[in-house]
Amino acid sequence: GRGFAFRRKQKVERQYRKLLKKRRKVHSQQDDQFTDAYPEHLKHLYLAEEEKMLKKRRRPPDDSVLSEEKLNKAVDTCTSSYRSVTTEGKFKKKTSNQKAKEEYEKIKAERARKKEEAEKRKQQREEAQRLYKQKKMEAYKILCKKTKKGQPNLNLQMEFLLQKIQQNT
Repeated sequence: GRGFAFRRKQKVERQYRKLLKKRRKVHSQQDDQFTDAYPEHLKHLYLAEEEKMLKKRRRPPDDSVLSEEKLNKAVDTCTSSYRSVTTEGKFKKKTSNQKAKEEYEKIKAERARKKEEAEKRKQQREEAQRLYKQKKMEAYKILCKKTKKGQPNLNLQMEFLLQKIQQNT
C-alpha cells in the first residue's frame, strides 16, 4: 500500500497539479491583458457602448439606399408600401433582457415537460405494480386453500396450473 511505488506516484501527481496551476495562471494573466477592467456596476453600459461603436465601424453609411427609401415614401402614397418600409425598422435585435426571458421560458417549458413525463412514467409503474400484486395475491389465495382436514387442495392447484398453461399458449 504505502511502498516506494506509491510515494513515487504521489510525487508525480503533485508535480502535475503544480504544472496545471501554473498554466491556469499564465492563461488568466494573458486574458487580463487584453480586457478592460470596468467597474462592476457600470460594466453593462461600457459594453453596450463598445458594441455600438463596433457596429458603426462595420457598416459604412449607404447614401444610395437611404435616398431610394425617401423616394419610395414620397412617390408611394399607398399605406401598404408605407407599412412595408416601417416594418423593416421594427425588426431590431433583442435586448439581453428579452433573450434572458426567452431562455428562461424555454427552460421552464422543458422542465415542465420533463416533470410531466416523469409523473406519467411513475403512474404507469405504479399501475403495473398494482396489477402484478393483485395477480400474485389471487394466485396465492388459490394455492393456499386447504381442505376441511387441513390438507392442501390439489384440485384447485391443478386447475390453476392448467389455466396458466392455457394462457401461455
